[in-house]
Order: sequence, then C-alpha cells, then structure tokens
Amino acid sequence: MNPILSFHFNNSKLSKLAIAVPTLVTVPDFKHIYETKWVHVGSSQLLDCIFEEIPNLTMESLQMAGMDHALYDAIKHGIIEFVVKLMKQDHESIWRKGVKGRTMFSHAIVLRQEKIFSLIYGLGIKKNIVARRHDIFHNNILHLAGKLSPPSQLDRVSGAALQMQRELQWFKEVESMVQAKYKEEFNEYHKTPSTVFTEEHATLVKEGESWMKSTAASCMVVATLIAALMFTTAFTLPGGTKSDTGIPVFIGHGAFMVFIVADSLSLFSSSTSVLMFLGILTSRYAEEDFLKSLPNKLIIGLSSLFFSLLSMMVAFGSAIYVVLSHRIAWVSIPLIVLACIPITFFALLQFPLLVEIVMCTYGRSIFDKPTEVPY
Repeated sequence: MNPILSFHFNNSKLSKLAIAVPTLVTVPDFKHIYETKWVHVGSSQLLDCIFEEIPNLTMESLQMAGMDHALYDAIKHGIIEFVVKLMKQDHESIWRKGVKGRTMFSHAIVLRQEKIFSLIYGLGIKKNIVARRHDIFHNNILHLAGKLSPPSQLDRVSGAALQMQRELQWFKEVESMVQAKYKEEFNEYHKTPSTVFTEEHATLVKEGESWMKSTAASCMVVATLIAALMFTTAFTLPGGTKSDTGIPVFIGHGAFMVFIVADSLSLFSSSTSVLMFLGILTSRYAEEDFLKSLPNKLIIGLSSLFFSLLSMMVAFGSAIYVVLSHRIAWVSIPLIVLACIPITFFALLQFPLLVEIVMCTYGRSIFDKPTEVPY
C-alpha cells in the first residue's frame, strides 16, 4: 500500500478523497499530482503539531530550535501558511525580533513578499505599533521599503521601468502607514528613507529611462510612418477624381466612405501616438514619473498605435475592395489577408506589453488588506 495513504486525516472531505482516488493513482500524471497533494496535507498537519507546542517553549528554546531562521526562510519563499499558523499559535510572534533585529513584517518588506506583509492590515490598532519598530541599524520600516528589491522579486515584472514602478508602489504603500516623523527619521548612517530609496534605485532609474526611451523610439518610428502614409493617402484617393468637378469617382460606393473614415481615424490616432512617444523621450525621468506619468504616456501611445494599425488595415481593405469590386472582387480577399500578416505580427509582439503596463498601473493592488485579525 502507498505509504502516503497510511496517514490519518481528521478532515472528512480529505478522508473521502483518500478512499475514492486509489484506483486512479496508476495514471502517471494523476499519481504525481495526488502524491504532491498528500505530501502538502501531511506537511500542514505536521506543522500544526509543531506549532501546538510553541506556547510551552521559552524564548531561549525557540531560538535554539532555529525558529527565527525557519521564519525567515518561510517569508523569503512566500510560505504564508507557515506565518499564519505561527501567528495563530504564538501571538507574540509579531513583536519578536529575529535576524538583524527585524520583525516578520520587516523581513516581508525587505524580501518584497506582499501577501505576508498584507497580514499587517489584519492587526487592527497593533499595526501602528508594529510600524514603529526599528532594526539594529535604526532603520524603520520605510527605510527598509527604500532598499532595492531582491533580484528574484524584480524579475517577476518585465522591463526596468515597470520594476521601478513596483518599487515605488511598495514605498508608497509603506509610507501610507507610518507617521510623518518617521518619513524624515535618520538611521544609523544618517540617511532618511527617501535618501535610501534614491541611492538604492539610482541604477534602476537609469535602466528604466533607457528601457522607456528605446521602447518609445521604436514605436514612434512605426507611428510616424503610419501618419505620413495616411496623410498622403487622403490626397490620393482610390480611383482618383473626376477631372471636371474634382469629386471622387467612387463617392457613391459604400466601401469608399469606410475608407475615408478609417483613413482619418488612423491619421489622428497615429499623430496622438507620436506625440505621446515624443513626451516620453523628452520626459525628465524623475523617480515619481515612473509611478503614473510615464506608464500613462506609454499606455496612451501604445493604445493609439494599435488603433491606428487597425484603422489602416480597414482603410487598405476598403480601398482594395473599391478598386476591384467591379471586376475581380475575389482577389481583394487574399490581398487584404496578406497585407494584415506583418501588421498582426507587430501587434502580437507589443500587445502583451500594453496589457502588462495596464495591469501594473490600474489593475488590482498587489496588497491584500484583510479586515479580520489573522489569529
């Protein structure tokens, strides 16, 4: 019998599951998922047994057992279950200082573990007391938020500019919960939190500026070409004009009006895109600009560029249809499809970037704020 099945589980649902699935464990993929699940459940119950003994242990016993290092490792790897169970069994754990004289929430800030840090919002008025704690270097939690995120956490966001935005979101979130005097407090090295943030992120700001400029420059070239093309096309109408009146030959054709509208929309949107990318290239690139200003410009620029591309394809398709509809209309369909292929490839390459910027700027906050105390 599989030794994993020999565990005794108090949870009735899990017990029923243990009875129902043995016939399926012969399937390789299911067996792996099944065993992983039961190992997780077994580990969770073992953790409960360990934490039940914590109230009976002294501070010295906990330190000798390596609880501080275990807690640090759990926070480092984002194991929120460990932290929550510890808080439930040991109410004093939120005050206890471990490595470098830092509390669990101080470690969560340094290691950029937002889910663990968000547990602080469930502490009620105790949150304000925790926020006033200092480490052995007299850093308050805002000093710690000003430190550069570990590389493993930075890499979760693509692009130096968005990484800088995430760092600013962390700093602003921690800043919102500390009193005004702590924002200008000096640490052991006579540095304020804002000074620490500026020094730690100087390289990232330069990398973010370079990333923004290169992205804006490449997209601006495309937007400029579209604007120039659409402006020229507006004066070289498909089919030409009547020599005596100057009225377009296909003025009465329905597809011709589609062409005119699409051409105008493409021209206006591409011009807007050019102006937004120009604004990015001429920006001052202060730290605060990476939070909202620069992402907003990039969002508008990319959105306008995609809309201009779509409008240009519609204008091209309608122009081809107008010219060929009276003779070989079927030829217009493959021509339109072939013309859309390179434009579609460009859109597919850049559209994920637009989605990520929108989600990072206007999406759900990375900080969950529970209304109940987690213990």
